[in-house]
Order: sequence, then structure tokens, then C-alpha cells
Amino acid sequence: MSHLIAPSLLSSNFLKLEEEIDMVNRSEADWFHLDIMDGLLVPNISFGFPVLDRIMKVAEKPMDVHLMIVDPDRYLDRFRASGADIITVHYEACAHLHRTIQAIKDSGAKAGVSLNPHTPVILLREVINELDLVLLMSVNPGFGGQKFIKQTYRKTRELKTLILDNESEALIEVDGGVTLRNARSLIDAGVDILVAGNTVFASENPVETIHQLKHC
Repeated sequence: MSHLIAPSLLSSNFLKLEEEIDMVNRSEADWFHLDIMDGLLVPNISFGFPVLDRIMKVAEKPMDVHLMIVDPDRYLDRFRASGADIITVHYEACAHLHRTIQAIKDSGAKAGVSLNPHTPVILLREVINELDLVLLMSVNPGFGGQKFIKQTYRKTRELKTLILDNESEALIEVDGGVTLRNARSLIDAGVDILVAGNTVFASENPVETIHQLKHC
């Protein structure tokens, strides 16, 4: 399978959000990546259901919703109703992770779990066969434009080994500091999905940048 590109709308121009979405629709991007932050699990607040409901009406590609919120179980069905095709929760936010994963799948969405930079991949051993994807944070979550944490390469290889050893079908997604300079190295390490924010939306030609990420 060719790797997937998921532009992160958190880095888009919210005054021109429909234009930005149209650009992604026309590009070779595969998913929309949507970061939901509550100001509690991470030190920032992004957007919620009213914005998602509008995005759903114009997005022509799957919506990859990354919940950086505490107690995500309260809202899983609501996020699904707002168009989430993939729902990813943080390991650090879930007291009963297996139950949360099953609730996501029961909603009809694909299930993902995200790990902060300090959280080891071995903690997913008991649920790796239940997951559709694992999202590795390659920056400390909360803000775009941060410097890529190089230990992510090693962590990606460890996760790939865990997936293969357990015959899991989970995909590996990386979010944070993804650029044209490190994209190929991440793919070589085992990454299946590249989330790109500033790299895409700060580009003078974002469609071409997405093309380059897709074919690096």
C-alpha cells in the first residue's frame, strides 16, 4: 500500500476554511486530519462540533479525527455523527482503553490510539490487534509548527515490530514536524500515514507540496 497523506486543518487559514478544504479535495491528499483539543489534556483549544459539522458538508475525503481531550468516551457517537470516519483517542486519556476502542468500532468508525512522545509503544501490546491505526506524536501535542523529535524513528520501528509480531493490521500514523526533508525517512521506518500541517498550509503551492509528500 502506498503511504497516505493527511493534511492537518489546524494549520489552515480559518478565515478561508472552505477554500482550504477545497484545495485538499482537489489534491492528492487521502484524508483530512482534524485535531480536537479541550485545553485539559493538551495546553490548547481548537474547535468542536459546529466546525466539524460544516467541514463534513464539504469534505470529499475521509475525516481523520484526533481527540486530544479527557474522557473522550462521552462524545464518541457525537463525533461519528459529525462525520468522523476515523476516531483516535489518546492512551493517556483512557482509563479503560479496550472498552473505548470497542465503543469507537460500535459507532461505525475506525479506531485509533495516539501515544505522546514519552509513552512507550509496548503499552499497546494487549490491544494492538483491535486497532486500525496507531498515531505517534512526534512533537508534544497542543501546537503546530514544533520541531520534530528524532526518537520517533526508533519508536516507529519498535511499533512496526509489535504490529508484525502480533499479525496486526494496524497502520502507523505520525503527526508533528513532518516535512519534505524527513518524510521519506519516516516512510522507510514504517510509517503508513503522514500528517502534515504547516508544511502544507504554509506552502506557496500546497497542492504541489502534497504531491511531493505523496511521491517522496
